[in-house]
Amino acid sequence: MAQIVSDTAAELRTENDRSSGQRSARPSKSARPRKISYVPIDESEFDPIVLPEKKKHKGLKVTGLIAAMVLVAAGCAYAGVSYYYTNHFFEGTTINGIDSSNKTAYEVEQEIAAKMAGYSIEIKARDQDAQAIDGSDIDYKYVSSGEILKLLKTQKPYTWVKGFFEKTTYTAQEQTSYDKTKLETQVKALNCAQKENQVAPENAYVSFNDSEFTIVPETEGSELKVKEAYQMISEAISNDENEVDLASNPDAYVTADITSNSADLQATVDAYNNFAKASITYIFGDETVTLDGTTIKDWLQFDEKGQLIQDDASFKQHIVDYVAQLAASHDTVGTERQFQTTSGRTVSVSGSAYGWKIDQDGEVAQLTQEIQSGTQTTREPVYSMRANAYGVNDFGNTYIEVDLTEQYMWYYQDGNVIFESDIVSGLASDPERKTPPGIFTLYYKKSPDVLRGTKKADGTYSYEQPVTYWMPFNGGIGFHDADWQPYFGGDRYLTGGSHGCINMPPDKAGELYNIIQYDVPIICFY
Repeated sequence: MAQIVSDTAAELRTENDRSSGQRSARPSKSARPRKISYVPIDESEFDPIVLPEKKKHKGLKVTGLIAAMVLVAAGCAYAGVSYYYTNHFFEGTTINGIDSSNKTAYEVEQEIAAKMAGYSIEIKARDQDAQAIDGSDIDYKYVSSGEILKLLKTQKPYTWVKGFFEKTTYTAQEQTSYDKTKLETQVKALNCAQKENQVAPENAYVSFNDSEFTIVPETEGSELKVKEAYQMISEAISNDENEVDLASNPDAYVTADITSNSADLQATVDAYNNFAKASITYIFGDETVTLDGTTIKDWLQFDEKGQLIQDDASFKQHIVDYVAQLAASHDTVGTERQFQTTSGRTVSVSGSAYGWKIDQDGEVAQLTQEIQSGTQTTREPVYSMRANAYGVNDFGNTYIEVDLTEQYMWYYQDGNVIFESDIVSGLASDPERKTPPGIFTLYYKKSPDVLRGTKKADGTYSYEQPVTYWMPFNGGIGFHDADWQPYFGGDRYLTGGSHGCINMPPDKAGELYNIIQYDVPIICFY
């Protein structure tokens, strides 16, 4: 307190001295001294003088100093934390599902590697229970790619505060490695890769079901392509997948060569359904014979599963055999017929040049085409030779009858005789000149003509005979006029018979020439 008073007194003296100085500087108005008045001293004046202004200013200085120190300390702390986060991830950071807050890149990668240590992949396959390949069996492990460190370097350390208010999530590629040779060994050891556990696929095929041909779809089978399976599994492991279904990739299995959507297979179904629809009814006079899908189907071959066995050669042979059977049942060429003669006799006549004869090659070709197109038709077979009528002897009631025993001939038309004449046939005693029996038809007719025998070495003929009317029907044998014959009929043929032809009186030959038709059967008999 004494010090404060002393200081105050000193300050007052200083102030008085300053005032005296100022007064002395002013011009004096009077040199007469003034009267001094004494004021009693108040003891209170000696109390300590409090200068609040001066004390307050000093407090501010201290506060400011402290604040500055705090700011410096805070700055140092912030800088220290920022430096910390140059090597650590911010609070609230997640990488690949791992809480990476305040962890170094190395620590995060260690956790990723630990997570992969228990890796395994489940293999699913057709018709087999799932199997697993463990990572330890193929030396599966995590390999750092530096991506985690790169993520750390993208942080701005001085912004570490936002980590307490924001969550940051990263997805980083987890690069791994494994021993491919060991993986190949593991794949080959899978149950699905064993031959005894595999079933080969089956092709789609055509089968007959009820009334139509249909496609039976292919079966998948379980025959594995081990190389493709290895590629699938290897790719899945490279992508860190935990399972792979081999059946999801058709290329991993052997597939059927023929599938239900095969154009060839559909064409086969269409073709054979046409076979089943085909119906060909043959007409043989009053008789009919029908070939339809029921019979045609029996010409096809099927295995024990009902699969159609396509054998075009066999099918064609069935068509050939069917036509041959038709011919055997209905051809009359070369067969013997019972014939009731004008004289009342019943004779057997063989006709090697007359009758019904199916053109088997032509009929096979037409029938094949009709079967393939599913044709439904009624028709005659394709004939190479036709008779006048169907029936027991297929002559009908229009024919020429030549009785070589009676040496007489008749021409019947619709059952009525329209022509008749005596004749002279071949010399009966000479087998080479004797007129052969049989059933024939006219080749052609010519007027006039020259008949010639066999040609000799010198170029001449054994005989040459001009005739006015020539009507051949059996090789070199035919009807013609013979004005050199003294008479016709009776026994003339026994001594003056022809070389085999039917000699006729010239006027009768001319009459026959005018009315004979090409398709009329000529029946010669003894």
